Amino acid sequence: MCRSIKTLRPPALPDEATEEEVRAAALQFVRKVSGFRAPAAHNREVFDHAVDVIAEATAELLAGIEVRGAPRGA
Repeated sequence: MCRSIKTLRPPALPDEATEEEVRAAALQFVRKVSGFRAPAAHNREVFDHAVDVIAEATAELLAGIEVRGAPRGA
């Protein structure tokens, strides 16, 4: 789907994803889905809200994923 969104969990990412990486992935997703690289002023609020919600959901997902063979929390 979005080729510029990278995998944010081990082993693809050796360390825990940063808040900045999570937000960048959320922004790329919203850009792809909306079709806007940057929204018009009248769409800015809903665009930014979508990025916030998706970033939060992504962080929650990453916190809950258990990679087989890796110790939890690693």
